[in-house]
Amino acid sequence: MANYVLVESRDPFEYQDAQAFYDLARDLTKAGNKVTFYLVQNGVIPARRGCRFERVAELAQAGVSVIADDFSLRERAIPTGKLHDKVTVSNVDALVDLLMQDGTKAIWH
Repeated sequence: MANYVLVESRDPFEYQDAQAFYDLARDLTKAGNKVTFYLVQNGVIPARRGCRFERVAELAQAGVSVIADDFSLRERAIPTGKLHDKVTVSNVDALVDLLMQDGTKAIWH
């Protein structure tokens, strides 16, 4: 079992290739890997509860740890109380800690 950190910085409403990145996170988890999906920049937009792009909720239900960057949320005026229940809010320091764990494979999109 490998440890993956996938960092999504793109808004899936603007970039269709974001769908494939969500698929990758799901597929890595199904294969038995530990996956953290870290949302930054415009990638935090679909983390809102009730968003019509439901892939964030699907990832969380599949066992992917979904984290939204607090600074990115503030910059986009998204209150933490409006996020999907399974999304954790953290900061870039936590992302660095995740990336520095031995054996972690990181992919940034």
